[in-house]
Amino acid sequence: MFDYSYFGLNRKDQHVLLARQQFQKESARDFEETRLVHQSLPQLKVDDVDTSSTIAGIKTKMPFFINAMTGGTEKTGRINRNLGILGLITKVPVASGSVSAAIKDPEVAKTFSVIREENPKGIVFANLGAHHDVENAKRAVDLLEANALQIHVNAPQEIVMPEGDRDFSMWLANIEKIVQEVGVPVIVKEVGFGMSRETVRQLASVGVQTIDVSGTGGTDFAKIEDARRSLDHYSYLHGWGQSTVISLVEAMSIAEAERPEILASGGIKNPLDIVKSLALGANAVGMSNRILQLVQQDSNLENALLEIRIIEEQIQMLMAMLGARSVSELRQKDLVLSPAVQNWCQARGIDWQHYANRSKG
Repeated sequence: MFDYSYFGLNRKDQHVLLARQQFQKESARDFEETRLVHQSLPQLKVDDVDTSSTIAGIKTKMPFFINAMTGGTEKTGRINRNLGILGLITKVPVASGSVSAAIKDPEVAKTFSVIREENPKGIVFANLGAHHDVENAKRAVDLLEANALQIHVNAPQEIVMPEGDRDFSMWLANIEKIVQEVGVPVIVKEVGFGMSRETVRQLASVGVQTIDVSGTGGTDFAKIEDARRSLDHYSYLHGWGQSTVISLVEAMSIAEAERPEILASGGIKNPLDIVKSLALGANAVGMSNRILQLVQQDSNLENALLEIRIIEEQIQMLMAMLGARSVSELRQKDLVLSPAVQNWCQARGIDWQHYANRSKG
């Protein structure tokens, strides 16, 4: 493994470089092997499909958003500028990377606020770690004039990160205070390690109303941080956690009356992954690394815009093919979970067979 500090890169730039190197176009196995049941008579026009949804109570025209990536350096500031432009033109919500760097050093604040500058009326989410207090959360929201605040939880990343946090004892208490006092909707998100139903219940118990389960299959921050270490590596933690599909069935095993709004991200590679996530119960689905590949250079911005337009169009097409007029109707369509997910559900006491027979009522 390389110690990327030898290249003189800032940690945020290291993260971007390593994330780009990790990217694979193929869907994660749990997505690939989870199959929607094809029905030959959709009885629906494409134009009749309503793709709108909500994220943290905010209405969106598509069940899709650009998830948290980066910020804090000149290079990442240019990426965020391009993300802001994408949000402006496409009307897709955009989340910033963690603004911790801007709180520590106001000189880099512009590398985050540029998202809002380029997209003054769009939907923008600020992002901050769970170790921060209410005042820092308010500063993050103010910096981006954010419509909502993502609070990320990332214990495995912190453990492997050479300079990472080692005290997670106040995370849940911090989240509770932020939910109560920050003044905008709060989304608690994993960073690619997935969530269990127990975690979802814990978060709901302190008032969290929107959760992004963000499972494995995409960027692996344990692997990224391990690549930054010069000694005592954690290669055995690569791939740690639950897949996005497993995380969704875990969350959906909670009774609807007790369950927060669920978002999905982590390993989302194509429109079919998005539609499967929606069918599994997500209100909306986030992408990050696939978009990151397209916004590195200003010259690629046109390709990024085209990519998002294609994603939007194909979500609508796939929903029509499945006979789903809305995101809520997708949740009534039959799908057969992958063998690995079935095994997980059996071990965890989750009814996996009902997914294959939901259209019967």
